[in-house]
Parts: sequence; C-alpha cells; structure tokens
Amino acid sequence: MNKVKTIAKKDLLGLKDLSISEIKLILNTARSMKEVAARPIPKVPTLLAKHIITLFYEPSTRTRTSFNMAAKILSANVTNVAISSSSVSKGENLIDTVKNLEVMGCDAIIIRHSMGGAPHLAAKNCQSSVINAGDGFNEHPTQGLLDIFTMQEKKGDLKNKKVLIVGDIAHSRVARSNIWGLKKLGAEVVVVGPPTMIPVGLEAMGVRVSCDFDAEIRDADIINMLRIQKERQEKGLFPSIEEYAKLFGLNAERMKKAPKDVVVMHPGPINRGIEITSEVADGSNNVILEQVTNGVAVRAAILFLLLSGKNSD
Repeated sequence: MNKVKTIAKKDLLGLKDLSISEIKLILNTARSMKEVAARPIPKVPTLLAKHIITLFYEPSTRTRTSFNMAAKILSANVTNVAISSSSVSKGENLIDTVKNLEVMGCDAIIIRHSMGGAPHLAAKNCQSSVINAGDGFNEHPTQGLLDIFTMQEKKGDLKNKKVLIVGDIAHSRVARSNIWGLKKLGAEVVVVGPPTMIPVGLEAMGVRVSCDFDAEIRDADIINMLRIQKERQEKGLFPSIEEYAKLFGLNAERMKKAPKDVVVMHPGPINRGIEITSEVADGSNNVILEQVTNGVAVRAAILFLLLSGKNSD
C-alpha cells in the first residue's frame, strides 16, 4: 500500500483539531484498511519494525483490543503497559513515564487517561506520535471517527442528515468527538437528555439541545445512544434509573415513532434495559457490532497515516 497523503500532525489528539480534509482522509483510508482486515491473511508490512505502546490509565476492552489488532494488521510491534504493575503505581508522573517509554524506541504511544488534556501534555513532551484513546470528559477521537465511518456506510454523505446523540452528554467524551466531526461534515446534530446532563453552553458547538426524545426521533436518520457513566457522575442527576429509562431510553415502543430505516448506534459498553433495551440493541436497525468491526479499520488507518511516513532509526 503506497502512502500518497498524510495527516499534517505528528499526533491525533481530537477531532476538534482536525481539518475536514484530514477527517475525510482518515475515513477514506479506513475503507482500504477494512478491505485488508477482511482478507484471508489480514496483514500488510506497512509498519514493519515500528513499535507501538498502549498506556491505559482506565479500563478498556474495545479500544485497546482494536488498536492491538490494527497494529498487527500493519505488522507493527505492540507493547501493552499495565498501569497497576508499572512505575505509575509508585508515583511516577505522566511526563516521566512517557519520556522513559520513548527512549526505549517506541514510535507511537496510545494513551487513555481520566484527566482531560493528558494526551496533549504527553504529546508536548515527546517526539513519538501520541494518540488520544480517551481523556476525561474531553474527547475520544478514534471512537468519533469510527462512529462517523459507520454512519457513512449506512447513510452515505452526512450533510443535512439528522443525528441524535442521546443520554449522558455531560460526561461523554464520545459525544464531543461526534459533535466536532459531524458538524465539520455538515450533519444536523441534536443532543437529547435530561437538563442536568447537558453541559451549559453546548449550543456554541453548533448543536441543538432537546429534552424531548419522542419529538426528535420522528425524523432522525441516526440515533447514537450513550452509556450512563455512573463512575463519573455526581449523585442526583436524575430521580431514578426507571424514570431515566422511561424518558431517555430507546425501547421497542419508542422505535415505532422513528423512521423505518433509522440507524441505531451505541459506543459500548451497553447498560441493557437503561439507555437501550436488548430488543433494540439486538434488533435489525442496530449497527453496534459493525461499529466494533469498523474500529479496527479506523485505528489501522490512523496508525498508517501517522507512522508510515516516519523513518526508522
């Protein structure tokens, strides 16, 4: 695979920082990567001898695993750092950790951290490429890109398509990455949730805010349901789980109000019976597992675009 274009940055820190052309380049490259991943032998030598490190300060199943698989498709070496058994547990700070990993010879560090801006801090303090795998409430750019990739597969050009992002907007880095990317591609974005879970001033990002799921679902093209992030929340944001599910959960009865071809998405993990029922999550409109599949292709595209132009020492 010959590289003809690249991202004009050494890092991928957020969709807010990407140009429209860079977003489109990643999505177009991901289509090629999806074809590679579907081959009987899903492997190309593009990143042979490159070394990638995953540094996750928070738990992950889909993101970390798909980065590992994406790297292996491109023939890169991967090392997963277990925070609980690393020097972080002894008090080592992020900058020292990153600098020590870099001098061992890594080409890229993929970071997930509970603190917003942590990957940005790491990127400023090392020459290796840094990829943001989720930072606090800020962004989760690779999830945003794989969501948009999946939306395009199902709906084509997203210009003027109505995308609902429903649920815990305040604590969702996925929502922010979706908003930045979708608005740049011309989509109409409506965020839906209880007022206590909608950040003040969100309209400045170009979205419309609504608390009426039933009204908004009637002409929606895509519904992206978000997980209730109990681990990040303060108490008292809604009266009860039952009331939340009634007003903002996606169930079979509410789906009857949506267009027949509406696409249902969820970044996972799913709290079944709260933000989405099993009947809908496993129904014909959902593309949840396709999102997971597409995550490998999108992350392979990012690694390819960031690293294939770098000369190995």
